[in-house]
Amino acid sequence: MARTAPVKKAWRSLAWLIVIVVGLVGLNVFNFFTASLPAKTSQAAIFAPKLGLDLAGGTEIILKPQLGKGQQVNTDQLNQAVSIIRERIDAAGVAEPEISTSTVGGSENITVQIPGKLDKQTESRITKAAKLSFRPVLITDAATASSTGSSATPSPGATPTPSPSLDTVPSTKPTNASDLAYITPAVQAKYNTFDCKSTDAANANLAPDNQPLVTCNADATAKFVLGPVELSGTAISDATSALVQTSTGASTGEWAVNLSFASGKGAVFEAISNRLISLPSPQNQFAVVLDGQVITNPQVLGVSSSPQITGNFTQTSAKTLADQLKFGALPLSFEVLQANDVSATLGTASLFGGLLAGLIGLLLVVIYSIFQYRLLGTITIASLAIAGVITYLFVTYLSWQQGYRLSLAGIAGLIVAIGITADSFIVYFERIRDELRDGRGLETAVEAGWKRAIRTVLASDTVNFLAALILFLLAVGDVKGFALTLGLTTIVDVIVVALFTHPMLQLLARRPFFAEGHRFSGLDPNALGAVYRGRAQFRAPTAVAGRATGASREAVRRQTIAERKAAEAEASRNKGKDS
Repeated sequence: MARTAPVKKAWRSLAWLIVIVVGLVGLNVFNFFTASLPAKTSQAAIFAPKLGLDLAGGTEIILKPQLGKGQQVNTDQLNQAVSIIRERIDAAGVAEPEISTSTVGGSENITVQIPGKLDKQTESRITKAAKLSFRPVLITDAATASSTGSSATPSPGATPTPSPSLDTVPSTKPTNASDLAYITPAVQAKYNTFDCKSTDAANANLAPDNQPLVTCNADATAKFVLGPVELSGTAISDATSALVQTSTGASTGEWAVNLSFASGKGAVFEAISNRLISLPSPQNQFAVVLDGQVITNPQVLGVSSSPQITGNFTQTSAKTLADQLKFGALPLSFEVLQANDVSATLGTASLFGGLLAGLIGLLLVVIYSIFQYRLLGTITIASLAIAGVITYLFVTYLSWQQGYRLSLAGIAGLIVAIGITADSFIVYFERIRDELRDGRGLETAVEAGWKRAIRTVLASDTVNFLAALILFLLAVGDVKGFALTLGLTTIVDVIVVALFTHPMLQLLARRPFFAEGHRFSGLDPNALGAVYRGRAQFRAPTAVAGRATGASREAVRRQTIAERKAAEAEASRNKGKDS
């Protein structure tokens, strides 16, 4: 027998659900083979989400401000630093850090508690002041491994030239930041004897902006003489990391940092690029200086007001730099005064308690579904199981790829989702029952009930999702994790109802057990207040005086005010005729 249109749609929806589940499994398997794990961590741990600070413990870092002579720290600076550090950590995922100010040894410090172990990238993300500046390169012994600009063709005269010596240094007044007149005998001598591991190198970020700078790169493998600052990091309005693409849109596999400048500053950078592109190497390079160290010295290959910096970036280092620049510079430089391991504030017992609460809630939903809907309730159970699988795969993927940490607040969001998801099924089932009471056949009732139910489900889930979105954007800490799981499970609810619950009812509506209203199907006509009169057909109950049966009372209870008044008027007319 040929399949009807609803059956075809049902199988198509189930196929899409399988695609989603297989895709999520594939993403987690991809993590299994590619994710880098901390020491002594089993590769199988990738299939479980990372836990938050309250459940698994982590690291406590006390940051001490680095102050110059006579400099004092104020409350506004500390509060601003707390806000920026929180944004930097959250940019790597929803880790739910605890950040506060504290007094240690009579000085004001910042205490940061983060889940997991402290690594170099995380420490850099937290403590770097991100004092960024753009300086032209005058002398360097470094190879050029990076470039900037929109042109793919190197500029003329890009071959290296010997660094200027004391005998060739001009004595005239410099006309621009690339003028070699800045290389005085004292600057040349300092460059010749400069030690990249010396105190001078560590204090390079304190150099005046209007003077040349002798410094090294971040790896201390190359030395530079740089001209004065031509553009500061405050001119940057946005910074993002992305893979470099060719003119055809293909990815080169190389990571880059894309910069956007504030109004008017893009034209300044474009003018700088226009000057540098015509100079010989290494003067056709500009150095991106972060806290006094050269993080990249790209060769200018094109003139652009929105440059792209490429070089020896990894995905992590490109994202770290982009986040530091995007969220602004800290008002102070910090050093790590202490770094201690902290135990879980809630621990395994709380995790077990949260999971037990969720299991009890799930069990109550299952009992209610079976009691109220008989075997139709098994669709609720199966739908909850599918929703649980999809949510778990989502959470695990976000944990290992986006830095999400599952805390007790996040578990609370998952527990709340059980009620939200079950509510969607109840709305749908009751709409089907209403259609059956109106005398429609089961297949017709399923389609008509779905059209009415989906509007209610979408309206309810939209409200939940908007509430979760607002909480996620405005809240911090544990509330942010709760909002993420609540929003995620709301989306999963729509997916499961549309791609599993409804298609399954479309298929079951053709089975005699459900279509003929078996007493254990959940569609028993007596329980629904309707009178069965043939295969898959019902008629509305006949109005009777008093409370003759429980089924009629159920029907009366479910009548609208208009229906009740119409029934009473009809009963009055019939009574008048009888008399």
